[in-house]
Amino acid sequence: MLSNKEIVVPNNLLNVAHKKKGVKAGIVNAGKPLPMLSVQDAVTENLIEPIFIGDEKEILKCAENLKWDISKYEIIHEPSENNTAAIAAKLASEEKIKIIVKGHIHTDVLMKEVLKREYNLLGKTRLSHIWHMTLDKEDKPLIITDGALNVLPNVKTKMHILKNVINFSNRIGIERPKIAVLSATEEVLDSVPSSKEAEEITKLAKKENLNADVFGPLAFDNSISKKSSAIKGIKNDVAGMADVLLVPSVETGNGLVKMLIYFCGACAAGVVVGGKVPVVITSRSDEAQARLASIAAAVVALD
Repeated sequence: MLSNKEIVVPNNLLNVAHKKKGVKAGIVNAGKPLPMLSVQDAVTENLIEPIFIGDEKEILKCAENLKWDISKYEIIHEPSENNTAAIAAKLASEEKIKIIVKGHIHTDVLMKEVLKREYNLLGKTRLSHIWHMTLDKEDKPLIITDGALNVLPNVKTKMHILKNVINFSNRIGIERPKIAVLSATEEVLDSVPSSKEAEEITKLAKKENLNADVFGPLAFDNSISKKSSAIKGIKNDVAGMADVLLVPSVETGNGLVKMLIYFCGACAAGVVVGGKVPVVITSRSDEAQARLASIAAAVVALD
């Protein structure tokens, strides 16, 4: 059942990202093969100009193994993994870098620094994570949020997540995204709290006149399948045509994303948005192509 399909980076992300050339990026705890390879790919695509943060010896060793001359790029020597996040956050606060890219470091360590008020990196909305999912180079994306950062968001937090994903959708060319507020059912049931929240979010989105078609609750099948929604008699602007799935919890989003990766060979471009700098927090097991796509998504998310 596991897919052997080669992961490919979608053109829609690269084409938009190419409009912003050579963005300064801090690579947090660089010096491991996969992060260095994805950064090399991003430099080749002229997406970023990296500042490497980490053990200088390991960084140079990795670059040598890749036959990559990095002599023109800045290296900030910091042998302690956990200290590299603070350096990146400070650089971002001083506007010396525009995006932060996770290297070989735990996500919680990195995000703990980004969230510290002393760096003033938080924006008007709460930080949230976006997965831009595609199968082929010219594939229309399915966006899933939030499957990595906000664990069990309440309605107020989900409205922040919603506004962040509308902004990102606009940046990749979806002028008015169709957003399904996901639950296990398309009915509003007291026994299914996520269905009640979905109904509330739908009403709030309409009240605030957001630039999106938002509807919930919808189950996964009738969010993305016109056939399923037709059989069930569900008629609205989102059913069967969703661009975005707003998930009820991190477990739901994480499970959907990982299934698409491992069963379908999807390219998962992940980025944290809503702050003053986009943050790439790929998994340490992610392929280099997904890492490159994630860097492209971060460049796209830039103001």
